[in-house]
Amino acid sequence: MSSERLYFRQLLSGRDYAVGDPIATQMRNFAYLIGDRETGETLLVDPAYQAADLVEVAAADGMRVSGVLATHHHPDHVGGTMLGFTLGGVRELLEKTSVPVHVNKHELDWVAKTTGIAPSELTGHDNGDTVSVGAFDIELLHTPGHTPGSQCFLFDGRLISGDTLFVDGCGRTDFPGGDSDEMFRSLRHLAGLNGNPVVYPGHWYSEAPSAELSSVRDNNYVLRPQSLQQWQALMPG
Repeated sequence: MSSERLYFRQLLSGRDYAVGDPIATQMRNFAYLIGDRETGETLLVDPAYQAADLVEVAAADGMRVSGVLATHHHPDHVGGTMLGFTLGGVRELLEKTSVPVHVNKHELDWVAKTTGIAPSELTGHDNGDTVSVGAFDIELLHTPGHTPGSQCFLFDGRLISGDTLFVDGCGRTDFPGGDSDEMFRSLRHLAGLNGNPVVYPGHWYSEAPSAELSSVRDNNYVLRPQSLQQWQALMPG
């Protein structure tokens, strides 16, 4: 498959969309567009804040939004109430266009509660399921720890890792539904992926906005523990 056919954009909240929104700027979320230039279809990954902005970005590139991929249920990724503010997101998007919203099956009720979307409007998936956009297949990896149904997306030499794995560090496990031991297992799974995909995280918390997995393995302290005991010593509680 020609790399020129793949449409892919990494967009920073407060800069590339939701410009001027103080919460979006503070949180430094990444949203992503994954599409097929030949068919004109694109998926939105974690559309929060002003989701309409992301639709407009895609439209300006000649692309049509055909679905949503959600890494997990937190409002800064799918919309909802956070820090006393109501954030736009998936619900706002569905009010304008009817598209499937793909979540891990363990996250379905959490996403519904956070966003106010009916569970029937969400599509729950198992680990290893594939979602296609045009000619491109995206593998869904269940990576619990940050939340029960956190998932990552593997495609075309790229790994969108949400809040499971950052270029530096990993997501917190002390929010409702978090589990530190599960996070360790998920991180070991990602560290062992074949090839050397480029890691695209859910937030810009590092110097670089992305990095090859080999570099993340070498430099990210959360990937150093090789056993659960080592992990628990590094991340007590």
